[in-house]
Amino acid sequence: MAEHTSSSITIEAAPADVMGVIADFARYPEWTGEVKEAEVLATDAAGRAEKVRLLLDAGAIKDDHTLAYTWTGDDEVSWTLVKSQMLRALDGSYRLAPAGGGQRTEVTYQLTVDVKIPMLGMIKRKAEKVIIDRALAGLKKRVESGA
Repeated sequence: MAEHTSSSITIEAAPADVMGVIADFARYPEWTGEVKEAEVLATDAAGRAEKVRLLLDAGAIKDDHTLAYTWTGDDEVSWTLVKSQMLRALDGSYRLAPAGGGQRTEVTYQLTVDVKIPMLGMIKRKAEKVIIDRALAGLKKRVESGA
């Protein structure tokens, strides 16, 4: 089993509000920084994204990739890589847990990345940590701003 990196943050909003921002792929370029374009290619019966194309520009890493999403109830979404130019694997998830009587949400982001170019495991874990921390900080700011 591949190693993964995970981190958590508490957001001052109900889980439904947090998941609403996570599920709104069209607006990712407004708050994620690295995602320059997001296009939902397929949706499930509930209207949630099943397949999303993302154009990523994270400095040294520029990629156009497609992810397949799986929604587990209203408190978890996970994804796996369908195709990419630079990545061999990109698997992750957001898990939400209510806190503070449902007025706050504990968000746990887990990520496993494997690139096609050779890279030391230590450097890969550090890159995953940076991606996770930036994503969680952006998510927190976006949700708490009410945008």
